[in-house]
Amino acid sequence: MPTLHFTFIEASSPFSLGLAFFLAHLRNETSCPTCKPLSAAPCHRISVTNNAISAGMGVDIDNSSIELDKELLPTQKARFEDRQDIHPVSHGLAYHDSSTVNQDRSLPIAFRTLSIQVTESQHATKHKDDVVNFFEHLTYHAVDVDKLCKMFGITAERGLDQAVAARNIQRDGRNTIALTKPNYVWKFLGYLFGGFCSILWVGVIIFFICWRPLSNPPSPTNLALAIVVILVILSQAAFSGFQDWSTGRIMNSILDLLPSECVVIREGQTSRMTVSELAVGDVVMLSVGNKVPADIRLIETSGDIRFDRAVLTGESEEIEGNVGDMGETFLEAPNIALMGTHVTNGRAKGVVVLTGARTVMGRISKLTSNTKIKPTLIQQEITRFIRLIICLTIILAGSIVIVWVAWLRRDHPTYMNVVSMLNNVMGCVVAFIPEGMPIGVTLTLSLVARRMKSISVLPKSLATVETLGCVTVICSDKTGTLTQNKMSVISAGFVDRTYTAQQFQESFTGSESEKSTDPVAVRQLHRAAVLCNGASFDGATADLLLADREINGDATDGAILRFVESFGDAPAIRASNPQLFQIPFNSRNKWMLTMYADGGIEDTSVSLMFIKGAPDVLLPKCTSYWSAVTNDIQPFDASAKAKLVTTQESWSRSGQRVILVCMRHYTPYATVGTNDFGIEITQSGIEGLTVVGLLGLMDPPRPESATTVSECRRAGLRFFMVTGDFGLTAAAIGRQIGIITTHAEPDSFIDVAKQMVDLPSGPLPSCRYVENRIPRSLVLEGRDLIQLTESHWDIVTRYEEIVFARTTPEQKLSIVNALQERDNVVAVTGDGVNDAPALKAADVGVAVVSGSDVAIEASDLVLMGSFESIIGGIRLGRLVFQNLQKVIAYLLPAGSWSEIWPVLLNVYFGVPLPLSSFLMIIICCFTDLSPCLSLIMEREEFDLLTLPPRNHKQDHLINLKIYTQAYFFIGVMETITAHSMFFLYMWKYAGIPVHSLFFAFEKYSDGFYGHTVEELTHFNAVGQCVYFVTVVILQWGNLLSVRNKRLSILQADPIRAKRRNPWIVVGALIALVIAIFVTEVPGIQRLFGTASVPLEFWFIPLPLALGILFMDEIRKLLVRTFPKGPIAKMSW
Repeated sequence: MPTLHFTFIEASSPFSLGLAFFLAHLRNETSCPTCKPLSAAPCHRISVTNNAISAGMGVDIDNSSIELDKELLPTQKARFEDRQDIHPVSHGLAYHDSSTVNQDRSLPIAFRTLSIQVTESQHATKHKDDVVNFFEHLTYHAVDVDKLCKMFGITAERGLDQAVAARNIQRDGRNTIALTKPNYVWKFLGYLFGGFCSILWVGVIIFFICWRPLSNPPSPTNLALAIVVILVILSQAAFSGFQDWSTGRIMNSILDLLPSECVVIREGQTSRMTVSELAVGDVVMLSVGNKVPADIRLIETSGDIRFDRAVLTGESEEIEGNVGDMGETFLEAPNIALMGTHVTNGRAKGVVVLTGARTVMGRISKLTSNTKIKPTLIQQEITRFIRLIICLTIILAGSIVIVWVAWLRRDHPTYMNVVSMLNNVMGCVVAFIPEGMPIGVTLTLSLVARRMKSISVLPKSLATVETLGCVTVICSDKTGTLTQNKMSVISAGFVDRTYTAQQFQESFTGSESEKSTDPVAVRQLHRAAVLCNGASFDGATADLLLADREINGDATDGAILRFVESFGDAPAIRASNPQLFQIPFNSRNKWMLTMYADGGIEDTSVSLMFIKGAPDVLLPKCTSYWSAVTNDIQPFDASAKAKLVTTQESWSRSGQRVILVCMRHYTPYATVGTNDFGIEITQSGIEGLTVVGLLGLMDPPRPESATTVSECRRAGLRFFMVTGDFGLTAAAIGRQIGIITTHAEPDSFIDVAKQMVDLPSGPLPSCRYVENRIPRSLVLEGRDLIQLTESHWDIVTRYEEIVFARTTPEQKLSIVNALQERDNVVAVTGDGVNDAPALKAADVGVAVVSGSDVAIEASDLVLMGSFESIIGGIRLGRLVFQNLQKVIAYLLPAGSWSEIWPVLLNVYFGVPLPLSSFLMIIICCFTDLSPCLSLIMEREEFDLLTLPPRNHKQDHLINLKIYTQAYFFIGVMETITAHSMFFLYMWKYAGIPVHSLFFAFEKYSDGFYGHTVEELTHFNAVGQCVYFVTVVILQWGNLLSVRNKRLSILQADPIRAKRRNPWIVVGALIALVIAIFVTEVPGIQRLFGTASVPLEFWFIPLPLALGILFMDEIRKLLVRTFPKGPIAKMSW
């Protein structure tokens, strides 16, 4: 039964007091006439008699105490809840309007919440969509701001008290959304029947059939083999599950390191706090680049606030926020900011109304548990390999069946019965499938995730690491990425005079004689810089020194704030000028505007506006300027403009960001704060401006930026700068950090246009290769990008060094798309909201941890430390690919090639089976697995940054070169050697020469070379174990050789510190122990038909293993000596 919540008035007097209570969501009733409900749902009036009122708490209410539509409720008890705050119930119920109470008769009152459980005679039909049904009844959007604040017992300036916030959190829970739990049943089924396991289950069925009914009497060996294969499948599934869980923990711990903070007003103090500590009723400040931390009702906006709701709706169009527009429903209301959406423009203040799982995002997250995840590049490569192996296995198994049906069953009926044929088929299946490979791949990726975390590079998915190794172009933002984002004002000036920051401060605070020269202009610029600023100091650091105080706001405003606070009375200026309106800076307009009431003018309708932004954007709007020489306003003619542009270019060439500060008086027509007012200001307010002055800010490059650019170049990557800053400033920083290395002036759009004449017809060669690039530098600004055609882009993308300046978010996106369309794998690094579209479109989006929530959300990779850690990410991306290739190259010779040939010799050439199915399984899943796992611990054999980026379209994880190395080089040597050892044993101990074993077929039976059937069976069992032991030991030579593709073991042995890998020895010893166990334990011998191997056959393979290592050393020597020779071209 539902719980009805309503507010009542507790009085301390004994006289009767009629109270009106409004209960929402009860149907077919009329609204209460004396109170104001918060939703359209009708409510019931409940009258409470004076007997029910008590000053104490915990009052029992009987039938006579409560009337519901003049009919008594069933007898029940209701207890007062000891609540000291006013809060809305989750369903947005009506509240009592205290303004209707007769003040003459009322005494001091206290609000409490009463909950009564009632049983409805007719239950409402449940809505099909619970999420929509819940939010249809919420009414926070329909309440005006004043009443909303009263509901929560707050003011917009003070916010919640800490005690109330703690109580609300205790009641509602922390502001977190529980991660969706995976469907473990489907995951487990995927582990059991996915990949290679699918065909292994066919083997289980065949082994069971061969055990019974096909064998008479039942064959215990086939039963044991079925059980062994099941154990193999279960062990793989268990391992995959454990690794999935372990990797999930690693990735969750990585994501937990990402920052999640918001700016909150509590007890009148503005400070930053973690999103999880938000409480219902908190007042939150939102600004460009923030992710909305909860469902918030807007109470103040800058007039141009916009939200990106694509994460919820999938729609790319931004939604405008508006305090007054209530919309039809909570979900559609423009005055509601939904959790998880992004602020793309403007600023706002709002009240948290829903947190955690009760938010729209929280409820929707419960519906997305079955979201299908797109396979990664590595997963696609592995799937490709699995399909190829399964196809080859089916072809070989099918050929065996066909040969048996068409030939052996007819010409050699006693040689191979149905059970033997099926055993050979399963031998083919087991032989050709490298069962240990999925485990090796999983472990490799898990290890790389740990390594990435150790170098402060946090990938959101493991595939990102491998993709990073393929990157050919890095497009990096400047501010906050290549620079420290620690701006400081180093210059200030006017059209006719310039200062250093120190000189400007001295002029402002100097002696009276100094002030008499230019105090008006200096003070006007100081005032404008104070009032046209969107930054503020964090209240939690108010007791620190100015230089140490934290700032809420962007770096530019923060630098100006510190500058103006260091002299003059900035707080007094703010206090005497209440702000009416503000348009924050954004990357599209490239300016910021604030509006104040002008107390110096009698006409109260006239407001004073301050605007600051990019000089090239604002200069065309200027008609006058403040002169520091004459201390008055002068016409902004061509001469004045030339002086200002000269100053701007001079500062920009030294790497300064130049900000132009302007002002004007303006009489608005629309109501201040509305969307129409924002449109009016944007369209007609930025005209007739007066130049107040210039500010020059310096953001020093990160110490590691130059090294990072240099290392990227050495790795074969091109490093481009993409910034919204002025072209000269961007080029100056580019020269400082090595993006521009040429001494000549960079090319411009004019130079690109000239090259159109010589542009050949038809497709151009890929700019992936150095010889196809233009070895010069290029600087393009946003106005140039507008003019570029596809042919222009063909030329632009071939430049070796490029700086893109004055770019908008859309232009950054177009740059990424143009590069990708011309065979480039693009990584984008950035930290601002204007970088988000490009970050999302890039092959790898890299955000800086100090960046905006939007940038981090859009990225694939987050740099937690220095910028140069991206080099470590590129190195690991290349290392993981190489190590995976080594794992596969190690597994294929023994786990596939050397196992399939015994089956083929047995079926096609009548040779007694040299290797049993059981021993094949042991090789694949045990003796090969432990050494292969040691390969994932390998370090890079040489500096991987000297290699060009991998071409992901051509250089596959498993390619023809690896097949050649594994099958036709190492595999052939191991197969011939192992068969030779088998034939040697048969000749030495059984006296049967090699030529007699070929085409023996049914002759290998009683009396063959004077041996009984039991003796021949024993000889064959020992020979199989000799083959098995030989392969195990030969793999040691393969293990040592596969560690290096090019280097000799003398250059990179596993002993010395540089390439030390003690796991190599451990893995080889484990394989040896397993081989001894399988061949020497009597129980295994009886059950699976193994036998003890003569001692000499344990030692003969040792020099043969060294022979495999020696042969591969010869190959490597030829590759190093003749790097362009035929052997080098065929080598992996």
